Amino acid sequence: MITEFTRPAGEPAFEAHGLGKKYRRGWALRDVSFRLPAGRVCGLVGPNGAGKSTLMGLATHMIRPTAGDLRVFGAVPGSMEAVLRTAFLTQEKPLFKRFTVAETLRLGQELNAHWDQEVAEGIVSAGQVPLEARIGTLSGGQRTRVAFALAFGKRPDLLILDEPMSDLDPLVRRELMATLTAEAAEHGTTVLVSSHMLAELEHICDYLLVIANGGLRLAGEVNELRAAHALFAFPSDGSSPAVAPHRVIDSRSSGDGRPGVLVRLGGPVEHGRQAEPPTLEELLLAYLRSPDAPPLIAPSARVGDIHDIITRDPKKAVTA
Repeated sequence: MITEFTRPAGEPAFEAHGLGKKYRRGWALRDVSFRLPAGRVCGLVGPNGAGKSTLMGLATHMIRPTAGDLRVFGAVPGSMEAVLRTAFLTQEKPLFKRFTVAETLRLGQELNAHWDQEVAEGIVSAGQVPLEARIGTLSGGQRTRVAFALAFGKRPDLLILDEPMSDLDPLVRRELMATLTAEAAEHGTTVLVSSHMLAELEHICDYLLVIANGGLRLAGEVNELRAAHALFAFPSDGSSPAVAPHRVIDSRSSGDGRPGVLVRLGGPVEHGRQAEPPTLEELLLAYLRSPDAPPLIAPSARVGDIHDIITRDPKKAVTA
């Protein structure tokens, strides 16, 4: 018997309260709290070793938290509801090399109760990947397309992607990015995608999570995060621009060749020759280069206290 799950109104796709994971070498994540509203395409950004893979491992129940609480559509990771509603595609994209493409899709159909064969075959055929070809004979781009077909064929409510296109050439990456955004928009899928391709994230993401040194640096809608900052150009005489009463985040921002001072706004600013909204790449680079800058969690990404959740439903609390 297949259990059907309905999403409560306003239920976030992903919610963390004081989340932490400690290994013998130290904390990989510590005191991370945020919410990701359903239906968003969210970029997960951070340097190597920042804690991105740990966060995705916690969300998919591949590892357990040391502290805090984590929910996927209100369910504990690893529960039947969370498993049925989540698909996870790793950078390695593990597939059976001796299987044909058709056999791989058949496997997906047998293992997933809500499998959509039409969508899976459509993603494969869009890349002209022969159904009779064995996985081991495919190019990297073709294998990635088959892995995407498996992920979308499951019809997940939450799709988690860990650097899924880092080994592809720019043309194939762009094609698969277009497939990703089109499928997510059509079916309302929430996507959490980890990537180092900062410029490309600007074209697909409407939400953002930035992690560095095991902590959350930025979280919220891309538009609200960009609106909270400005890039001040250096005057022609080489002097420093007057930025008071704003907080300086970084003075080397040059994502698209515009050197200047990126600030978090402390008051109204008139955009013009001296101040412009930063691009997403400029904003990301500024926070990644400035570890001492205070984090910014936008209103859409804020959560309540963990004790509120434990009091509401003690049985769902995650313990170490």
